[in-house]
Amino acid sequence: MEKLLLKLAQQLDAIDEASLMELWTKYATLTERFEPTRRWEENALVFSLIQAKHWKNQLFNYMFAKTSRPQAKDDIQRNLNFGFSIEQQQPAPLNAPQPNTCRILPFKKNQPKQDKDEN
Repeated sequence: MEKLLLKLAQQLDAIDEASLMELWTKYATLTERFEPTRRWEENALVFSLIQAKHWKNQLFNYMFAKTSRPQAKDDIQRNLNFGFSIEQQQPAPLNAPQPNTCRILPFKKNQPKQDKDEN
């Protein structure tokens, strides 16, 4: 699995970001229009790949700018938070109960606001 992912990453990295960004609106729109089909799933993955390439380039540029200034190297570790951490975790025993690691967030339709004069 890891070899496949690395190959996909290499192929994605070989594509010019500007060319990908020309497709951003198309795939954002296709992904927004949900339908329970394989085609929608593929479109959502294409959109995610476009986003991943863009994010990687932004991160690269940010890190390069930060590391090119020697006085800022320590700031990278303190101030950069991408919503994940790289920590070694001890595996739980096989018979141990699994912690609840996710939540289901309900989507609520936006209700039109009523004017106070209407009540």
